[in-house]
Amino acid sequence: MEVQDEPELCFPQLLNTSCRKPLTSATETAVVHVIISIISVLTVILNLLVIISISHFRQLHTPTNLFLLCLAVADFLVGLVAMPVVIFILKGCWIFGDHICVFGNYLTLNIASSNVGNMVLISIDRCVAICDPLHYTNKITMRRATVCICLCWLLSVIYNGIILREDLINPERTSSCVGECVLNLDFFGGAVDVVVTFILPVFIIIVLYMRVFVVAVSQARAMRSHISAVRIQLSAKVTCKKSELKAARTLGVVVIVFLVCYCPYYCVTLSGDGSFNYVIQHSSISFAVYVAYFNSCLNPVIYALFYPWFRKAVKLIVTLQILQANSSETNML
Repeated sequence: MEVQDEPELCFPQLLNTSCRKPLTSATETAVVHVIISIISVLTVILNLLVIISISHFRQLHTPTNLFLLCLAVADFLVGLVAMPVVIFILKGCWIFGDHICVFGNYLTLNIASSNVGNMVLISIDRCVAICDPLHYTNKITMRRATVCICLCWLLSVIYNGIILREDLINPERTSSCVGECVLNLDFFGGAVDVVVTFILPVFIIIVLYMRVFVVAVSQARAMRSHISAVRIQLSAKVTCKKSELKAARTLGVVVIVFLVCYCPYYCVTLSGDGSFNYVIQHSSISFAVYVAYFNSCLNPVIYALFYPWFRKAVKLIVTLQILQANSSETNML
């Protein structure tokens, strides 16, 4: 791999204001370019399959799947918008100007924070389904799920608007030279953002799933008991269905994978270097962003592994059977 001896200017005509191209190997850049391109295409296709599946088949119109649909839309945007932007700035020079840079950062933060909020909603949904199955259908309705999702996105838009208020008002302040695209977060702002959009939600998710685990274990032990009195008591409390426990395990995997992928992203935000730079040549930051983006491609794979209805839906979509009359009434469960 040959590396340039001296960095070139992003815009040679701007000698005094242009940023310099980073010293990176052309081979390394090409390999990363190809990998991100493949992941981007897979992310778009796989999440589009999830969106079509849940939207088309009426039997899949449940509150839980509505949360999955919202998650798939956000992941779809990552593959359609965020990843191509990363691919385009592989050369290390941003050519779209400060306004597009700020908007791209704003959109990225909205997707990240709304995904975290949606994970909390999924955890609440599973907690109610397992711990209070008798009142689940009354507490978690399609209408309430829709309202919660809309509030999640609305709060994300407002919160990130406050975080990036100065950048949105004055986009020119985000870069020190022409050809740079950075997200300026000081240590205090980054710390607050990590607490609000990661640490606090993660704490809530862990508490909810610990409760789900405890209740699931106690119910499993009770179900193995042959004491008639216990059976009567369980029937009165309406023991949660096996399908609900399976759904809780599957969504638990989704949540764990999400946390693992997004931890580096938020750790870098809290690094305290004064700015969060999305230019690919900054190794620690680029790695954190790549891992977080890769999560958007993993979710549909998890559904395919654990959800028979998703595999069946994909087969119907790929074979174009969804174009047939009344295909939306197909039995998917």
